[in-house]
Amino acid sequence: MPMAEWLVLAAYGVFASASIVLAVIDIRTRRLPDVIVVPSAVLLVGTFAAASGITGDWSGLVRAVLSGAGAFAALLLVAIVTRGGLGFGDVKLAFVLGVATGWVGWGAVALSLVVAFVLGGAFALVLILTRRATASTATPFGPWLLLGAWVGIATHL
Repeated sequence: MPMAEWLVLAAYGVFASASIVLAVIDIRTRRLPDVIVVPSAVLLVGTFAAASGITGDWSGLVRAVLSGAGAFAALLLVAIVTRGGLGFGDVKLAFVLGVATGWVGWGAVALSLVVAFVLGGAFALVLILTRRATASTATPFGPWLLLGAWVGIATHL
């Protein structure tokens, strides 16, 4: 396997590890700590940049960074419009997810966000219908964002 492919595999290994840790922390605390989110973003971008440098093909990196910025902006807009309905940790995580999904393609990015909102919304609806929560109850969204990202990645490899 060429070195660039090893780097991409390592990047997704780091992302997988961070996904598990972040999902557990968000479920338990409703927080997505910067100490994990920020280094994950730096490692993904840096590793994808190294892979691009080796191959000389920068299109994947450009798409990944643009996807990260776009996902960040989209979730920031949702957070502003919903006035606290989405936490800033989720917004920052969106950059990481955008980078991870953007590397494999635009379709992966779009699918990841759709899956996250559909599954997260369905989960919240079930909680409301079973009277385990109300419309104003805070529920963790990070696990749904992460699951959506992995669905996007898996279906676009």
